[in-house]
Amino acid sequence: MEQNEKIAAYSVALNLLLVGIKGLLAFLSGSVALLADAIHSSSDVISSAAVLVGIKISKRKSKNFPYGLYKVENFVSLLSSLLIFLAGYGVARTVFSQPQSLKNEYLPYAVAGVLITMGMTFAFSRYELRQGKKIGSPSLVADAEHIRTDMLSSTVIIMGLLGAWFGLRLDRAAALLVIFFVFKAGIRILINSLRVLLDASIDFETLDRVKSIIMKDPQIKSINALFGRNSGSFKFIEADIVVKAKDFEKAHSASQRIEKAITQQVSHVDHILIHYEPQKKETTTYAVPLDEDKQGLSEHFGEAPYFYLATVRDKSGLLLSEAYHRNPFTREEKGKGIKISEWLLESGVDSVYSPKGFKGKGPGYVFSDAGVDVVVAEEKSLRDIQQSFGKGKT
Repeated sequence: MEQNEKIAAYSVALNLLLVGIKGLLAFLSGSVALLADAIHSSSDVISSAAVLVGIKISKRKSKNFPYGLYKVENFVSLLSSLLIFLAGYGVARTVFSQPQSLKNEYLPYAVAGVLITMGMTFAFSRYELRQGKKIGSPSLVADAEHIRTDMLSSTVIIMGLLGAWFGLRLDRAAALLVIFFVFKAGIRILINSLRVLLDASIDFETLDRVKSIIMKDPQIKSINALFGRNSGSFKFIEADIVVKAKDFEKAHSASQRIEKAITQQVSHVDHILIHYEPQKKETTTYAVPLDEDKQGLSEHFGEAPYFYLATVRDKSGLLLSEAYHRNPFTREEKGKGIKISEWLLESGVDSVYSPKGFKGKGPGYVFSDAGVDVVVAEEKSLRDIQQSFGKGKT
């Protein structure tokens, strides 16, 4: 039996115990509020049993259900909310139909018993809620919220019992407040269950985290669309991205890398679907490292005083823009090449000229990951390189 199944089984056992304790205390004290709360706890038994069954069923997959039966957990949560409403109706009916005949001699025992049940429900609801969030089980979270209403209602019941001790008739008022807590918990669970069953989006924090993971990849140009939905305790994510690559092979490699990163960094992801397409550009931006005279090709990429950036229209070869940029990292002691490479990527460079290439060096890995072409230049002057734009050997 897995952890979530064990917790659900513990919940069934706890609720059975609570029904017994509250029923006995209601019989001895004559409190309609305690009797109402015992009815409330009896619905918890059914709800917890349904959660256990739902967890077991949700793990199955078949040809008819290739995406699994994960939503069974959310359906069980929905049923749990309906049971809460039913319990609230039962409580209300009991309050207004049961005659009030509190027995003062048993009030101390009733108060002590209620305090014990409060401690039990508080401890277990916190444990179940923490484990449910850790495991990512919506049915356990719903069950924990359901059980926690017992603690809130028990607080009100104690107030009513203590009031009766001092001659104040607060038992029915306490029972009515119990009804309020019951319906409030039911509405919250109902809304959360319906959101998942109707394929509402997963929470903003998770989507934002997935977006950050995708955009950290140097080969991603943009995200056209990003969707996500919950199914039971699992998440299904779909993304439409544009990749800085000139062929589908490199684009596919980038999508696989992103899928792996999302799976590693976001918990309980069952399925990721990524639509990708290579970046469609009509222009190419070139970068050339230059000497101090801004004409000769620099032999040392990291030490180059200047970088010439030019954007050329691919079909016509028309020069659209050009600019000389002083190397902003000449005073850096370490990692100049990598820092310059990242800076050029931010400038939208598609192709970089170098007299030696970058095989086995940091800039080579940066440019390769980002899909930037490295042209090993035979020309030694900027004028000759300008003539070779679009013709260099990568």
